[in-house]
Amino acid sequence: MACQPSLHDMKKEFELLADPKKAILLSRFFKTGRGEYGEGDVFLGIMVPEQKMLAKKYIGLPLDDLFGLLKSKIHEHRLTALFILVLKFKEADDLLREKIYNIYLSNTGHINNWDLVDCSAPKIVGGFLLDRKRDILYKMVKSESLWERRIAVLSTFMFISKNDFTDSLRLSAILLKDKHDLIHKAVGWMLREIGKRDQDIEEGFLKRHYRTMPRTMLRYAIERFDQKKKSFYMSK
Repeated sequence: MACQPSLHDMKKEFELLADPKKAILLSRFFKTGRGEYGEGDVFLGIMVPEQKMLAKKYIGLPLDDLFGLLKSKIHEHRLTALFILVLKFKEADDLLREKIYNIYLSNTGHINNWDLVDCSAPKIVGGFLLDRKRDILYKMVKSESLWERRIAVLSTFMFISKNDFTDSLRLSAILLKDKHDLIHKAVGWMLREIGKRDQDIEEGFLKRHYRTMPRTMLRYAIERFDQKKKSFYMSK
């Protein structure tokens, strides 16, 4: 019988795949400099397709190992742990899904860059809350943590995919005065996704708020509109 892959084996593969030149580029891309949103994050220089390959190979790792990996200072460790948790969540029963969801929300301090949020929040938080009360999102959307606010709005991507727009629109309205560009982009993205499914609903929101919403948010929201409509919304 083949040995079950271990966390030790996985970390060795990380070391083999590490690329110092790519690590420098990724550190710049994910804004790890002093005072930037990713300050202090450490990269090995491993690209996403390679991490997804590792996630499939090591899907059998126990949750304790994964949540230990999620606390690593190394970005790729955290991202790959999240890829595995998403895979596990998809196949899990209700009890395991709840466990993954609860520990995820207990570790939001380690889900601290936009790629970490975007790959996991819709499927884990959104997936768990699909048929449940969503009060937690309204608490998180008012958090001082940029990443908790982004988790809140990105979680609604799962609801949007089921043509359920209510919470996304409500959270978007709360975030209209948010100061951070990464929130502006996230809200605009969710509004655009609503528009793909029902443009009238998206435009109903925009007509109420386009004069005052952040320009980046608006640009993301109207990205798929024709030039005439874009011009209308972008001229206050």
